[in-house]
Amino acid sequence: MARRGAGTPLLLWLSLLLLLHLGGEWTLGCALVSVGSPVVPLGSAVTASCTIQHKLCRILEQGKVQITWMLDNEPMASSQHWALGGTEVSNLTLPQFNHTQARLWCCVEWNGTKQRVGMAEIRAGYPPAKPFNLSCVLNLTDYGLTCQWEQGADSHLPTSVELKCAGHPRARSSRCRRSRAQAVTGCTPRSGRSHCTVPRPLLQLYRQMEIWVSATNALGTAESEHLCIDPMDVAKLDPPALQSIQSIPFQTDCVSLAWEVSRSNAHMELQCELRYRAPEDPAWALVTGIVGRAGTTQRCGFLFGTPYHFQMRCRRSSARGYWSDWSLGRNYTTHEKAPAGKLDTWWSTRPTEAGGQLEVQLRWKAPRRQEANGRVLGYRVTLSPRRRSRDPPFVCNTTHTQCNFSTPAGTRRVYLSAYNAAGESAATEVILLERKGQPLARLWAVPGGEHSLWVYWEAPPTQPAAYVVEWQRVSSEPGHCSTCWQMERDGAATAALIRDGIEPFQRYNLSVYPLYKDAIGVPVHTAAYSKQKAPSYAPKLHLRSISKSEAELCWEPVPVEEQNGFITSYTIFWANSTAEVSSATVKPPLSSFVIRELKPSTLYKVHIMASTAAGGTNGTSLTLVTTVLDDIEIQFLFLTLGLVFVLLIFLLICFQKNGRVKQQFWPSVPDPANSSLGKWVPAELQEPPQAPGVREPGLAAISTITVLERAAGKQPPGRGKEPAAETPGAFPVPPRPYVRQEGPGTLGRGWAAPEPRRGPGGSGETVQYARVGGGGYQGQQHVPPRPAPAQPPLLGPGPEPYENLPFHRAAPGDGGCPEELPATFPLLQGLRLGGAEQLHDCRAL
Repeated sequence: MARRGAGTPLLLWLSLLLLLHLGGEWTLGCALVSVGSPVVPLGSAVTASCTIQHKLCRILEQGKVQITWMLDNEPMASSQHWALGGTEVSNLTLPQFNHTQARLWCCVEWNGTKQRVGMAEIRAGYPPAKPFNLSCVLNLTDYGLTCQWEQGADSHLPTSVELKCAGHPRARSSRCRRSRAQAVTGCTPRSGRSHCTVPRPLLQLYRQMEIWVSATNALGTAESEHLCIDPMDVAKLDPPALQSIQSIPFQTDCVSLAWEVSRSNAHMELQCELRYRAPEDPAWALVTGIVGRAGTTQRCGFLFGTPYHFQMRCRRSSARGYWSDWSLGRNYTTHEKAPAGKLDTWWSTRPTEAGGQLEVQLRWKAPRRQEANGRVLGYRVTLSPRRRSRDPPFVCNTTHTQCNFSTPAGTRRVYLSAYNAAGESAATEVILLERKGQPLARLWAVPGGEHSLWVYWEAPPTQPAAYVVEWQRVSSEPGHCSTCWQMERDGAATAALIRDGIEPFQRYNLSVYPLYKDAIGVPVHTAAYSKQKAPSYAPKLHLRSISKSEAELCWEPVPVEEQNGFITSYTIFWANSTAEVSSATVKPPLSSFVIRELKPSTLYKVHIMASTAAGGTNGTSLTLVTTVLDDIEIQFLFLTLGLVFVLLIFLLICFQKNGRVKQQFWPSVPDPANSSLGKWVPAELQEPPQAPGVREPGLAAISTITVLERAAGKQPPGRGKEPAAETPGAFPVPPRPYVRQEGPGTLGRGWAAPEPRRGPGGSGETVQYARVGGGGYQGQQHVPPRPAPAQPPLLGPGPEPYENLPFHRAAPGDGGCPEELPATFPLLQGLRLGGAEQLHDCRAL
């Protein structure tokens, strides 16, 4: 029982699927879906109903049936009601059906899921569009009538198309009334095609037939305009064949052509056309009105020595029908003739460095095709015209359109001619005029297209005879200039169109020369582009200098080939880390810029944009960092630091060498008046007062005094007398110290004691010895003299003060004392003044 209960829903589901069947309506045996129309106009309303009978659907009797609708996979709202006979009915109305094709499903709620119990397919579209441009052509090879047309808009519905035709035995016009004859289907095109061919059995040749196209779908039928034609009037003949082409004698510009028609057209009266052109011609030249089944025709006006291509076609002479295809082409070259006409020339001259010769650059234009009369083989330049008797020597014979040569300085005319296989042209006289005439009043140029330029000017006060326009691409190699100039022979012209060698995004320098009868006008120049765009790249920035508030930038201009237009401006952008963006614009030809009001010690990103009239191009970024101080501030700071450093070094040296520095700048000079010597010297040795002008400028410091004892029997010399000789065997008594100096300021140490002075009678005489030093007297002590033995009193007076005695400076290396020094004056054995010690040993004579 459990297994049977579990398998019951599955069995019911399988039985429900088996009851479904395909067709215009899907039913479950008890469900019926119907719609108002399976095909409706697009956008119209659609109605549908779904009916379920409970008696026939016993599997659904367990509960109330819930009917729902779905349009493809989209649920639709509907109404449901109970009808008589135990049926449930659900009605659906779609106010606007916008699908070209969709399926409408009727579903019931069964076992908790939606089950599809019925379906109706609905299509929507439009009635078929009217075909148009119907045309037919009769092919005489198989006599099949091929018609083609154009379909109208898509109807979104299956549409059948047929080409129908009906006979009209009496109709003769292109538009005919409706035929009473029964229409037949001439042909049915394949799916997607709009042409088909009516076979020969359905056609009536040489009679009018009514032909049209019929298109039919579920919403209606549309027919094209009815075409009433005689199939032979729309016949397309086979092309003729050109047999021969040749020149007519004594008519140098005329040719004769012969042709024949195909066999299928041999019985018809035809009219034909001939066309021809040279390789340089942009269009064909057409010859009409050629009548005849076969034969020949003549045509004149051809150029000499020029290749031509000929073709021919025909149709029925009634002018009803189509032209045949053009025949196979045939080439023919007319015979040559000597070149005619004058050549357009242009020149430039300059004297040679050595003098006596004139360098000439002569340029010319190749003769026009109408004047070349064939293929030009070369050009000759001579200094005199050609005569019958002789041919002048030529200075240039070339196949190019320019020549450089030298002539005598006085040459004013040269002669230029062109030649081909048939002969040589008349010489063109070239007068080498000077460029000193009046210039143009104004000159400018505008684009005439990507490959052309219009040049405009204002004529000078005196009207020239002609103008010469020169142009050259900037920074390109000149090469051969045969295509970089042209002549305007109309002296009243104020504009010229130049096409040769003009390329977009390239700069051209243009010059215009007025040509007068006796001179060439001074040229006026301008530059132009046929088309501009943004530069190929922007220049690279370089940092020239930087400070704490300014940065100077420079750049190299963009090369002319990469500018792609006239540079109108350079824009410099800079931004710091806080995204504060600033900019400035610089006009050419400037190539540097100074950014001001920058913040110290700040990082900036800088880039440049080069702009033309057509746009701008950004360059790469440059990173820079401003300094903390300016150059002057840095120099001042370093100078201050240097001075402080030098001062510190000087002070350090002063502290380390205090005594030496003090001695060098502030020497210590002893004061004799304050020394102990002034207290110890006897009264007769004291210096008497003197006038200020007689005294010595300074006092000598006496540090040591030594008393020397003269030997017995030695007499001191008197004034002006020679000193007495020493007594043999007498020895001086050694001195005894008298003063003892101690302390750090003492320059000399020792004792000095006065010796008893002997009298003039030969007794010993005490001589004072003094040493002068620059030291101070710190620590000096007065030492009392030791008691001396009793001596006789001094004979004679004591020595006079030394300040009042006559002195003279001894010569260097002298070694002796001056003669004026009295023997009774104490000798100075040591003297030290101003820190420098000088010692003089004097011997009393």
